[in-house]
Amino acid sequence: MRVMTWNVWWRFGPWERRREAILAVLRAVRPDVVGLQEVWADGEENLAGWLAERLDMHWTWAASDSPQKWQRRIGDPTIDFGNAVLSRWPIAERSVARLPAGGGADDGRLALYALVDAPGHRVPFFTTHLNADPHESAVRCAQVAALARFIADHRGSTPFPPVATGDYNAWPDSDEIRLLGGYRTAPAVPGQVLYDAWEYADPAAPWATWDTANPHVAKTFEPSTRIDYIHVGPPGPDGLGHVRSVRRAGDGPVDGVWPSDHAAVVAELATGTW
Repeated sequence: MRVMTWNVWWRFGPWERRREAILAVLRAVRPDVVGLQEVWADGEENLAGWLAERLDMHWTWAASDSPQKWQRRIGDPTIDFGNAVLSRWPIAERSVARLPAGGGADDGRLALYALVDAPGHRVPFFTTHLNADPHESAVRCAQVAALARFIADHRGSTPFPPVATGDYNAWPDSDEIRLLGGYRTAPAVPGQVLYDAWEYADPAAPWATWDTANPHVAKTFEPSTRIDYIHVGPPGPDGLGHVRSVRRAGDGPVDGVWPSDHAAVVAELATGTW
């Protein structure tokens, strides 16, 4: 099973040309399940729905209840902001968790759960988008703790491990990422471990998802780093859900347009007999 996470940069920049580039990348990658962050909706159209229709996928989304910061940046108070899941298979359940701000900027960060009704085994799939300011590590730690509890509450009885995706706005060695993994420090939920899929990557592979090679990133004067993740729980029977490979995608221009300011992450997960 091919899973993917991608921050698609809301309605910034040349968004109409960018959404065509986003669609082209998704068509080329052909993921089975995708977690999307910074998804927009304008009352008439939703980016996730627009993509799903053209890719013949199922979808669900959740909107921030405090999108004002984002709306001010583009000068349009009518555009919603949120997370979404696209799936090749039907979505049997969904739920949303509001993440705490903990004294940081509160712009309605949330986690979205979708139970994917895949052949053989249902897949508990999650996507999220954490606070972005570099100094907000403590806020992100609180958000990761809430996310971990949300995962524990919804992982269910399926043997397929939970899959958590998102833009965590955190470097790989940060407290919040270590807390989510639970194998370099005490986990947020006792006994719950989520492996960073990038641990299975080719060491020579391009790794930065926030990359100064992207002109949208270069304008920020921030360093290249990896802030977008796929985490997977320990494999089920016979290695079910084991990470076979992982790579970047959407990391270059499409017809002269960079699809987003983030690169996507794509992982191949073992699916047993199906």
